[in-house]
Amino acid sequence: MALAAETEKRHLDQATITAGVTAFLEHPEYGFYIIAEAGGEPVAQTMITYEWSDWRNGVIWWIQSVYVSAAWRRLGLYRKLYQHVKELAARDGGVKELRLYVDQDNTAARQTYQALGMMPSRYLLYEADI
Repeated sequence: MALAAETEKRHLDQATITAGVTAFLEHPEYGFYIIAEAGGEPVAQTMITYEWSDWRNGVIWWIQSVYVSAAWRRLGLYRKLYQHVKELAARDGGVKELRLYVDQDNTAARQTYQALGMMPSRYLLYEADI
C-alpha cells in the first residue's frame, strides 16, 4: 500500500491487495516476488510477471511493484535486486528482455533505471479499466 500511495498517489483497499497477493502466490505461472530483508524484515521488493512474445519466441519479464523502504534508499539495494533479476533471466534461457513501466513524473526512479542501463522504450503504454 505504501508503494501505491507514494509512487502513484493512490490509496488501495487492503482486502483487495491481500487477495491479489494471495492469488499471485498461488499461481507461479503469473510470476514471482523477490524480497530483500534486513533483520528478518522486508526492506525492498520487486515482482516479476511474464509476457509471451510470439515474434521473439520467448518471454519478456516485466519488473513491477518496485519498492525500497525510505531508510534503505540510495544504498544500492535496488541495484542488487536488479542484478539478481538479470542473473535469473540469463540462467532461465528463455527470457528475451526485461521491461518495466514507471510514472512519468517519478524522476528519481527514471534516473535509477537509466543508470542501470535501461532505456526508455519506443512503446507507449495504454490502459482501459474493465
